[in-house]
Amino acid sequence: MSADPSTTAPLPGTAYPQDEAPGLAPDRPDSPCIGICSTLFDEICQGCGRTASEVSNWVFFSDEEKQVIWARITAEGTARRFVRTKG
Repeated sequence: MSADPSTTAPLPGTAYPQDEAPGLAPDRPDSPCIGICSTLFDEICQGCGRTASEVSNWVFFSDEEKQVIWARITAEGTARRFVRTKG
């Protein structure tokens, strides 16, 4: 017996159609992490702009909570994720 494809969630890594994305912007990754985790004993990661608590609890946050964090770090724009270098 096979599952009804209209009721199953996409496999991990599979994109949702534009109108079915569950809360997060479809052109943005789930996590703001860029693999440059540098807190230097600060409360804020210099790579992504999240607090140490936000980084460690990211997988437990709802889409709405993630949206709030994304909005804050985007507005701040100070993390390496948002800084463009001339190259």
